[in-house]
Amino acid sequence: MGALRAPTRGRRPSRWAGLPWRDASWLPPSAMAPPPPEVELSSRFPVVSRRHGVCSRPSVMPTLEHNALVEMFREHPALAPHWLATLFHLDVPPHTSVGVVESSLDQLIPVEFRADLVLELRDASGALVLAIVIEVQRDMDPDKKFSWPTYVTVVRAKKRCGTVVLVIAPDAGVAAWAAENIDLGLGLGHVEPLVLGPAVVPEITDPAQAEKDAELAVLSAVAHGNGPNGLTVVKAALVALGRLDQEHAMVYFQVIWSGLREPMRRALEALVMERQIEDEARFPFVRELMDRSKLAGLREGKLEGKRDTLLRLLARADIALTESESARIQACTDIATLDRWIDNVLAAKNAAEVLA
Repeated sequence: MGALRAPTRGRRPSRWAGLPWRDASWLPPSAMAPPPPEVELSSRFPVVSRRHGVCSRPSVMPTLEHNALVEMFREHPALAPHWLATLFHLDVPPHTSVGVVESSLDQLIPVEFRADLVLELRDASGALVLAIVIEVQRDMDPDKKFSWPTYVTVVRAKKRCGTVVLVIAPDAGVAAWAAENIDLGLGLGHVEPLVLGPAVVPEITDPAQAEKDAELAVLSAVAHGNGPNGLTVVKAALVALGRLDQEHAMVYFQVIWSGLREPMRRALEALVMERQIEDEARFPFVRELMDRSKLAGLREGKLEGKRDTLLRLLARADIALTESESARIQACTDIATLDRWIDNVLAAKNAAEVLA
């Protein structure tokens, strides 16, 4: 590994103070543009511009969970080479520093490629020895099989150093897809993404081990939280979160919570109820997030019931819907409006009168 030491944990001032961690709607429109050259990227949270190589469809706003995982590496860039050496058992070049650089990969073609993050490893003389392109992948995206090789070749050509793509994929299926070799043509060359997924991330069940590497404990909970030892893994991660400032702990908990399926969520809720005083003292946001999630689920269930009732009444009244009218009903999130439309069916002759 060289002289660079593995990341250490401890309480520190947070750049995430005041982060509206419950959803991603807080992102300003200006965040969609790359920062000017003079702005240090490590001072921004988060980079959100996403253009998928040759893909022509509109870009999708990343989720808070996606951005939190990117920010993990932005705040602690040494995690990437550390995990390449310890989890992938690769011979990472000796280096003394790891820096975050601009992630925009501009070329002399009418397309902008943007990775989530690009890290540079430098030796004691300041020479570049390796570049690591970080990509957080929560779903399968066929376009990435074209953009990832572009990231490698563009960064390698620009930086004149070895370059690898490190994909963070908590889902096992997505991880397996991402790990496939990308043939560059006729079998004459390929790009092999390194994938940090359930097959590589260890199950951290020991709270002491989790405290030593909180970020890895978070990834472990996301990758293995729904498995046979899921509750133990999540409990260990919660212990690790207790060593962080509250802003980081809240964001990381939401990352974990969002990845849990319903059976494990209920098990975690039961655990919190059994140890309510202790957990609320250490993690006052846990109960709040769980309660908000329950309320959101109940409200969505009620909305879905109203929509179903309205559609059944329309069918019985032999009132046809256009595609746009059907989409309007499905998009409605106001219970009072749905109730009014349901009442309108009784006297309406067409869909326009129902949706008046």
